[in-house]
Amino acid sequence: MQQTTVGQLFEDNREKLQLTHVSGSLDALIKATDESVWPADLVGHMNQMHLNRLQVVGAAEIAWAARQPPERMRNRMDEIAQVRPPAIIMADGCEVIEATARMSAETGVAVFTTSLPSASVIDLLRLYLSRALAERTTLHGVFMDVLGLGVLITGESGAGKSELALELITRGHGLVADDIVEVFRVAPETLEGRCPELLMDFLEVRGLGLINIRTIFGETARRRKMRLRLIVHLQKPSPGVPEATRLPLDDQTQVVIGVPIRRVVLPVAAGRNLAVLLEAAVRTTVLMLRGIDANKEFIDRQRRAIDGQDI
Repeated sequence: MQQTTVGQLFEDNREKLQLTHVSGSLDALIKATDESVWPADLVGHMNQMHLNRLQVVGAAEIAWAARQPPERMRNRMDEIAQVRPPAIIMADGCEVIEATARMSAETGVAVFTTSLPSASVIDLLRLYLSRALAERTTLHGVFMDVLGLGVLITGESGAGKSELALELITRGHGLVADDIVEVFRVAPETLEGRCPELLMDFLEVRGLGLINIRTIFGETARRRKMRLRLIVHLQKPSPGVPEATRLPLDDQTQVVIGVPIRRVVLPVAAGRNLAVLLEAAVRTTVLMLRGIDANKEFIDRQRRAIDGQDI
């Protein structure tokens, strides 16, 4: 289970959220204690039902607190102190009220202030936490941006993954990562692929060694990240391995971190233009995402012909 600290959140968002650290420790951990809790749910307006998440206090909460008897506010802060949320953020330019300052001094809960609206603070922090705490895994292959679609090219060593990627780059497509692809589940049905910092810009081609894609082809030949939508597996002829289906009736999928991703198998053989085939696979996937399936269309047409209907 991924986790981060209040200090890391502060450093990463200090300028964007105009945060000022007022008091408390920056060592508290931010993590989902339950697999059913998404990272985006770990921040929100101050709520008695969810005291263990990042508490954002805005003008509405301050106005409510001003109408409460002092005894009730002390009880509320005692409840918060028992749970010890990672941090409290005073938004809308609100000052830290006395009860919050006392609770922070007693428990070490970090308190921040910002002039930004509370709704904006929550939206930005939800986006940040959904990435910082996302489930992740590592896949082997070449991750490309082909016609705006994130495509992972997989296959055995020597299948021609890097050569295919180089051909696609010369055709105007972009490289995200070679060899090691970090995949993050940033939403229930969304996977995002990125390149490790160490390998960024590099592509290993058999016979050429490492080449710097950005240096050779320019800035537009690389991408920082892409949403994974398609896996293309290069299959070399091998004894005992069944050939790829010529007319697949059912879509193949590969589950990655609980998300099914469409998978296409391209047989590798002399004379086959894999770049053209992969581009066609991408275009077919785009059409399928729009509800257009050529295989099903052909089957329906064949059925009508058998039934004696007009095609």
